Amino acid sequence: MNELVTRVADKVGIAPEIAEKAVGMMLGFLQREADDAAVARMIEAIPGAPSLVAQFNGEGSGGGGLLGGLMSTFGGGVMALGQQLMSLGLGMGEITSLARETIAVAREHAGTETVDEVVNSVPGLSQFV
Repeated sequence: MNELVTRVADKVGIAPEIAEKAVGMMLGFLQREADDAAVARMIEAIPGAPSLVAQFNGEGSGGGGLLGGLMSTFGGGVMALGQQLMSLGLGMGEITSLARETIAVAREHAGTETVDEVVNSVPGLSQFV
């Protein structure tokens, strides 16, 4: 496990395996939805993040029954990511903590300016981080 996964697991109080998958899904979501240049800089700056994205990007996509189908029809966004994370057994409080800790680690490695550019380029994300 890398530092990011360990910190998220400890801070949120979830199993490292769940944290690894959830962080990978969140970073994969950011890679798909955020400003391309900023998110690329951010992911490259976080040790272990590129491999998490490669492993879990797209995890949970394409399913979700009727609600998942409707969300993908309307672009999904933050709500679709939330649904995917809930499918891992995470509650809203844990998802918020996961997002905040992931962004805190990203700021340490990539810098506040780059991370703010990523967050501000995804509609609705700022309210969770």
